[in-house]
Formats: sequence, structure tokens, C-alpha cells
Amino acid sequence: MSPAQANQPLPSGFALEGYRIERQLSLGGFSIVYLATDPHGKTVAIKEYLPNSLALRAGENPSPVISPVHRRVFDHGLSCFFEEGQALTLLDHPNVVRVIDFIRANGTAYLVMRYEHGHTLLEHIHKHPKGFDENFIRWVFSRLLGGLRAVHSHRLLHLDLKPANIYLRLNGSPVLLDFGAARQVIGNDAPLLRAMRTPGYAAPEQGGPREGLGPWTDIYAVGATLYTCLGGDTPPAAEDRLVEDKCVPAGQRWAGQYSQELLQTVDACMALDPLARPQSVHALQKLLDSEERSFAGALDKLRVRVRKWWRR
Repeated sequence: MSPAQANQPLPSGFALEGYRIERQLSLGGFSIVYLATDPHGKTVAIKEYLPNSLALRAGENPSPVISPVHRRVFDHGLSCFFEEGQALTLLDHPNVVRVIDFIRANGTAYLVMRYEHGHTLLEHIHKHPKGFDENFIRWVFSRLLGGLRAVHSHRLLHLDLKPANIYLRLNGSPVLLDFGAARQVIGNDAPLLRAMRTPGYAAPEQGGPREGLGPWTDIYAVGATLYTCLGGDTPPAAEDRLVEDKCVPAGQRWAGQYSQELLQTVDACMALDPLARPQSVHALQKLLDSEERSFAGALDKLRVRVRKWWRR
């Protein structure tokens, strides 16, 4: 593959099958995301498949230029993107971004998604670098895991779960975004584009054969995202931890600041051995739910003791 190159986004005002491109929202290794309006004037987000190592758009031609040496890989990625789009249009969950349309045009493909108002979890972390209240963390992640479980039920893996890909609506409810790395359908033996891995959040097995990937791979990213929520910084990359693990366990780093049950769960999710992690989102949900009841019960007992002390 050629080195990554700068792709030119579609211009403001560009007409795309009845939608109007307003401006670019973000640019990633696999795609460009735009703010757009639908035929009724409603705001939507549109993601364009345009891997910058395979295709180049320059000048006024909206169709990217793809060299013959890259055509097979580009077409395979396009096929996976199409299958992903089909799967996501069937996935209707309040904590997963809603895909409402799929378009083939300009030699590539586009996902039309519901536009959400709010900000990313990463932005929220930057505003609160010393960490969040445990109740807030549990509230957000219990809903986020519901969305991730729905994704896995459609035999999809996300493979790029991180604070930047989690959106918080104005009411705080999370939305799982950007399935650009979710081209991998569990059980599909077709060759894949090289996955985009984010250091600190990507599980160690993402650097190896795809047969080792599964729900536990996304669970590592959940643990790493929780770790960032607790302290504001990204944990060390998994490949570095395999050489020398300098990641201070959550149970040690934040002892006394959060419940030991929550900290132990974070460490379990971030285990380098995939078999040492919760093996499914359902298992992780059960763990967090039981901890939440335990945590709430401990708070109730504390309130009772405080009331008794106050009445003395």
C-alpha cells in the first residue's frame, strides 16, 4: 500500500442523491464524515468510504483515483463497507448511531446517519481531567454496553472503541459512533483491509491473526476507555505492555477514590490475555450490574450510619 495521502473532501453545496453536503466534520484513515441536509432540510451526518492509502480525490472530480495495484483491495473494502451499511441499517438501538440510508455514487459508497447534538466523551474527559463521579461512569457505560451488545448480536465487531468514538448527547446518554473499523464480520474468512488501531485502546490480539479477535477484543477497549475516564490519560499501548507492562493497575492507582469492584472490573477488561477478560458484553453487564447493586447498597448503609450519627 502507498503511504497515507491527503484526500480532498466533497465541497460545500455538493448534491449527493438528494442530500446537500454542508461541510466536513472529520477525516479518518478510512473515511470522511460530512454534515449534510436531507431533501426535507433535516440535518444528517454522511460518512464516505475513502481509505487514504488506496484512493485519492483531487481537483473537481468527485470520483477518487485508484491505481490498478490497489483496485482489488479498495473493492474488497467497499464490499465490506456495503455489508456493514446493510447490517447497521437493521440495527436500531438508542445507544448506537442510527444509519438511515446507504448510497452508491462517485465510485464509492456513503452511509447516511442520524445527526446527534452533543460532544464526544474525549471532549468531556478534557473538560474533567481529574476523573468523573462513579455514578456518572456507571450510568454512561451501562447504556453504552447495551449498544455494544446489540452490535455484537449482529455478528459485528467495532474494533476502534475509544473516547473519541463515543458521543454524549445533551442529556448525557452515550452513542457508539464510527464503525470504520467494524468491517470485520465474525465468521467471515475473506481477507480484510488492515485495521486502524488506536494505541492504548486496541487489544494486543489486534496485531495478530484475525482468528483471535472476538467480543473480548472490544471489551479490552471498554476497559481502556474506563481507565481514561478515571484519570484523564490514555493507558500504555498493548504492544508496549507485552514487552514491559508499565500500566499501573486501576485497583492500585485509584484505590480509595472509586469502589474496588469497579477498579477490579477495569483491570479484568484490560487483561493482556484475552481469556482472562469477560468473554462477552453480557458477562460484563452482569458484573457491572451486580457491582452497581453492591455499590448502591454500600451507599445506603453509609447514609444510615450518617443519619444515626447526626441524631446523637
